[in-house]
Amino acid sequence: MKHPTATAPAALPVPGPDVALDLAAPAKVPRPRADAVRNRERILTAAREVLVEFGPAAPLDEIARRAGVGNATLYRHFPDRPTLIHHVVLFVMDRVTALAEDGLAQEPDAFAALCRFTHGAADERIGALCPMLSGDFDRDHPELLAARTALEEAVETLLGAGQACGLLRPDIGVGDLMIALSQLSRPLPGSACFDADVFVHRHLQLFLDGLRAPARSELPGAPTTLEDLRRKTM
Repeated sequence: MKHPTATAPAALPVPGPDVALDLAAPAKVPRPRADAVRNRERILTAAREVLVEFGPAAPLDEIARRAGVGNATLYRHFPDRPTLIHHVVLFVMDRVTALAEDGLAQEPDAFAALCRFTHGAADERIGALCPMLSGDFDRDHPELLAARTALEEAVETLLGAGQACGLLRPDIGVGDLMIALSQLSRPLPGSACFDADVFVHRHLQLFLDGLRAPARSELPGAPTTLEDLRRKTM
């Protein structure tokens, strides 16, 4: 009786010397699911509001509750408080930068664009960033430096456009605008006055009208730049 002849397994093709192997090709990073992206934004939005009310020590349970997610979901996105605060600051800065960039394209003149930006930045709670930047917050993190540079350039372009066309007084700097915006849009400590947006926008408009050209008075000192503010807070 004949036995079947064993067949050797087929050899795998071996690349020749002329075939290059792309061993350094980056692995494909999977895109986050849509629900994960939505949850992340809801957490950041809720965290922004809760941090305005309670400061950097805000209860994380309250942030999760307002975002409509469980604590496990919050910690999956942001494993600790410093990480959450870091990303809230980036979230606000990126949104405020977009407001500055879009203003000139969407408004009829540079003063209207400045008004749109200033009121929009107040709604984004930019005034609440200052308390978050205290303590052990890493101000020199590369992501923060990049976001800060983008924000500075966008606001400088906006303010410069208004001054170049004679709609804004020339004796103000970006630092003047940003520190006034921060002070006027931040709730008073311990006031529990969180429904005061109408007063915020009223006082911001009074401030903005004072930026119109021609100037009605002479300002003391020199225009304040953002670099001046950084030197004073370091």
